[in-house]
Amino acid sequence: SLISCRHGKVRNTSCRVMRRKRFDVMQVPAILICVGATKAGTSWLHRELAAHPDCHFRTIKELHYFTAIQSDHLERRIKSHKAEMLRLGLELPATTVAKQHHLRRRIADLRDWVAVLSQRSLNSDAYCAYLMSGLAGQRIVGDFTPAYATLTVDTLIAMASIAPDVRFLYLLRDPVARMWSHLRMQARQGLTAPDAFAATVAQRFDAIVDTNPEMGGRGDYAGTIEKLRRAVAPDRLLVHFTEDMLTPAGMTILWSFLGLAGSQPNFDRKVHAGIALAMTPDQQARARVALRPQYDYVADAYPDLPDVWRANMKEVTQ
Repeated sequence: SLISCRHGKVRNTSCRVMRRKRFDVMQVPAILICVGATKAGTSWLHRELAAHPDCHFRTIKELHYFTAIQSDHLERRIKSHKAEMLRLGLELPATTVAKQHHLRRRIADLRDWVAVLSQRSLNSDAYCAYLMSGLAGQRIVGDFTPAYATLTVDTLIAMASIAPDVRFLYLLRDPVARMWSHLRMQARQGLTAPDAFAATVAQRFDAIVDTNPEMGGRGDYAGTIEKLRRAVAPDRLLVHFTEDMLTPAGMTILWSFLGLAGSQPNFDRKVHAGIALAMTPDQQARARVALRPQYDYVADAYPDLPDVWRANMKEVTQ
C-alpha cells in the first residue's frame, strides 16, 4: 500500500525488512523513533541505549530520513556524508587499533546510509533494512532525529506504519532552559571569534524571543504533542520529561516502555555540552513570558511537572 506524506510517498508500509535476512515475526525488533526535542537530552539517551545489550543502533544518530528525502537538504546531506567518509578514511592509518574499529564501523554505516539516500525517494524497506543491518537478536533499533518534531501529522502516521512495532519518544526539557541551550548551540556553530560568543547569543535571543520562542517548531511542545497524539497509538507513544529521565525512576519508566531490562545509566556524563553562559535576569523574565503557552499546555496535559518547570511558571505569575 502507499501512504501519502508531505515529502513524497512511503512505499510498502509493511516494511519487508527480511530480504537479506529472514526473521520470524516475533524476532523483528521494535523501531524506536525519538522525535526530539532539540537540546532535550536525546544525544545522552542515544549513547545510553546504544550501549544496552538489547539495542542495536547504527553510529549515525540523526538520520533525517523523513525530513531530508525529496527536500532541498537531500543533496547536501549526501555530500556531507561522503565528505565524512573520505575524512575518516584518511584518519585510519594514524589511529589506534581500537579507534580504527570504530572508524571502520562509522564508514560502513555512512556508506550504507548514502546508498539509501541516493535512491532519492521514500522507501520504508530500505530505511528499515538499514536500521536492522547487523542485527544479532537485539530487541530495539532506532532513529533519533529531533527535526521529526516539525513533520506533519500525515507523515507521522506514515512513519508509525512502517513496521509492526514502531514506538515514538518525545523528550520535554524545561522550555526556557531548552531554548537557551539551543541558542548557545547555534551561536557556537561557525563561531570564529570566541570573545563574541556572549554577544552573538544575546543577539539571537533578542531576534526570536518575542516572535519565535519555539524556534521554528523545535520547542513547540503543544504543537508536536497534538500531532503525535493524532498519529500514534497511545501505547506506542511516550512523552517524557528530560529532568525525570535523568533519574533512576525516570529511566525505569523508559525501560518499561521499551520492554528492556534496566541497566545502570551514567547520569554524570555530558554529551554535546554547550559553552557555559548564564542568562541575565531580564532574559529569564522575557523568556518565561514568551514561553508561558508551552508551560500552560504541558501543565494541563501532564500535571506532575518537574520542580524547575513549576518554578519558572511561578516566576511569571508573581
